[in-house]
Amino acid sequence: MAKKVEVCAVGDLPPGAKTVVTVGARRIGVFNVGGSFYAMLDVCPHQGASICEGPICGTNKPVDDYRYEFMMEGEIVRCSRHGWEFAIKSGECVGVPGVRAKTYPAAAESGKVFVTV
Repeated sequence: MAKKVEVCAVGDLPPGAKTVVTVGARRIGVFNVGGSFYAMLDVCPHQGASICEGPICGTNKPVDDYRYEFMMEGEIVRCSRHGWEFAIKSGECVGVPGVRAKTYPAAAESGKVFVTV
């Protein structure tokens, strides 16, 4: 059964910030992307390293056969060990179809941030 857990105050996690919290036996990264909150299990599906110790960044994506553009600034977290990139909002791995990090619903209510695990 899903359980909603308070993880921090909204004011403690401004846009562009992240925090890592422990909920039961899980380490979960909580992110503020443009005022919306997202949560991700702090385990890279590649080899189990901490995703959330890595930087919040953007990524290069192809726009046609010959050009790449830098996109998704502040919406990507890069694994601290091997550099794999994951979309914070969905957990999808950038560049490796079918691989995704585990995500959890997160939301702000009454000045607090909650994650449902």
